[in-house]
Amino acid sequence: GVTDYFKNLKSQGEFGRKKITQYTRYGTVLLALVQGYGVSVSLENSQGIVLEPGIYFRFVTTVTLLTGTVFLMWLGEQITSRGVGNGISLIIFSGIVAEIPRALASTFELGRTGALSSLVIIGVIILLLVAIYFIVFVERAQRRVVVQYPKRQVGNKMYGGESSYLPLRVNTAGVIPAIFASALLLLPITLSNFSTDSSSFMIGVTSMLGQGKPLYMLIYAGGIVFFSFFYTSIIFNPNETAENLRKHGGFIPGIRPGERTAFFINDLLIKLTTIGSTYLVIICLMPEVLIANYPIPFYLGGTSLLIVVVVGMDTINQIQTRLMSVQYQSLIKKTKFTK
Repeated sequence: GVTDYFKNLKSQGEFGRKKITQYTRYGTVLLALVQGYGVSVSLENSQGIVLEPGIYFRFVTTVTLLTGTVFLMWLGEQITSRGVGNGISLIIFSGIVAEIPRALASTFELGRTGALSSLVIIGVIILLLVAIYFIVFVERAQRRVVVQYPKRQVGNKMYGGESSYLPLRVNTAGVIPAIFASALLLLPITLSNFSTDSSSFMIGVTSMLGQGKPLYMLIYAGGIVFFSFFYTSIIFNPNETAENLRKHGGFIPGIRPGERTAFFINDLLIKLTTIGSTYLVIICLMPEVLIANYPIPFYLGGTSLLIVVVVGMDTINQIQTRLMSVQYQSLIKKTKFTK
């Protein structure tokens, strides 16, 4: 299937990585075209916005949005190759962070004028801090599977016998499932924009998929769980891991090398992904429930919060790795110079 095809591409090294990047570019252009056209029709349907509706306006709007998307994609790739961290993630991160000061300012203004009670504002801030702590805790959480290596005698000396561990993250897929699930929910809205008939079936579906509605929650949660398992199955192959362990003489205590080890890792991965996807559902749906039931003035969605925290953590880790690499290089140069 599709999963096996992408797994094969991933295992083909640099060639496979380039092929996946190429497919990603094509997919981005296609989505930008569809959404761009949907936005142009939606603007035409809104009263008093477009002065001269028609084919020319739709063409210019679609091309403009497509060009902007492609430029951002190119910029993201440049940051990834020449900078620190994932370029696209950092661009999304910057866009979200840039909105936070204005959102906080409007919230405190509502509190100052008495439109919002101080208790609600304090409650939201505390909840935000607890959510950030929870995200950091789960993102760092991992199940360490002990791997033992047998002793080998070479001449009069014994080698090996040491134990290591295989780190399996609780949330292997990261923020990808939340982003994909959000994109999935935007699809009916985009399709409804194509229609000029206000009483059409798609308009009805779109209203049922409004934020806080039961169908919206159900599809969002289902999308997160599905993409968590799908993405994990692509980036982590239990059979490949078990085979690599067997080749290097490693084994998990109490588990036979080869097929049994692959089954054990796969079973463990399913359990961890279940916990990871549940955590993503809680983080992503909690703000939706709050917005639907309480008059909270600003909206920092679960997906946005996840991206900010996870990208922030990843960037810090990459900077630390880069700094350590520079320190090691300077240390090696000094050692050579001393010699």
